[in-house]
Amino acid sequence: MSTESPAEPLTAEPLTARPLAGRVAVVTGASSGIGEASAEHLAELGAAVAVLARRTDRLDDLVARIQKAGGTALAIAADVTEAAAVQAAADRVAAELGGADLLFNNAGVMLPAPVEERSADQWQHQIDLNVTGLMNAIGAFTPQLVKAAAERGVADLINTSSIAAQNIFPNFAVYSATKAYVTHLSRHLRVELGAKNVRVSAIEPGIVGTELQSHVTDDGALQWLEGSKETMEWLTPQDIARTIGFIAGLPPRVNLQQVTIMPTRQPS
Repeated sequence: MSTESPAEPLTAEPLTARPLAGRVAVVTGASSGIGEASAEHLAELGAAVAVLARRTDRLDDLVARIQKAGGTALAIAADVTEAAAVQAAADRVAAELGGADLLFNNAGVMLPAPVEERSADQWQHQIDLNVTGLMNAIGAFTPQLVKAAAERGVADLINTSSIAAQNIFPNFAVYSATKAYVTHLSRHLRVELGAKNVRVSAIEPGIVGTELQSHVTDDGALQWLEGSKETMEWLTPQDIARTIGFIAGLPPRVNLQQVTIMPTRQPS
């Protein structure tokens, strides 16, 4: 006979159609793809959303759609590789929306090529956007996240990495290295900020159908991407957006440290 005490009955968390009501989300890289879809979904879940990117016309269209659907959104044209511009964006978010309690760090670029081609401009562009841009946003918005977590009990920093952070893909060395940086940084920041109730998550998607592929110039990578369409159905930006909403909507005690999201038929 067991001497263990009976387990306490499980109690369901209350459900709501707008679990992020009252929260303020910042989305970088919001003018297309994952960032655009995530901004719309976070607004649907009740968050006020500040959308950052360089293309003002795309941001204005996004904000108009969110507002037409009954949401609150603020467009801020900014290049995340410029620290002063990102800090100015953070100051606007604080002044106009009361400060962020969710940062979805999503701006990035993928430019695979054989290292022997010495595509130094492409190397630097990936490092500038995927690493420096990421850090600029983290530096500018972390004080707001910490302040919000102290006041409300929870805040979220969600960084877009990639399965390339873990897996090996020929000719993707620089891109993969930048994403390995994102994943490892996120693990460290989770330890540093978790004690202050700021949850840190890295999402690592497989192939997602976005503008990212349109930036690729390497013939080998383009052929590989095109061929993959014949063997699998790619993820959509909305798939990732729903995952971001799920992470942010979890009870404050729950932190998904790392989430790998794969097309069902993508082997690695």
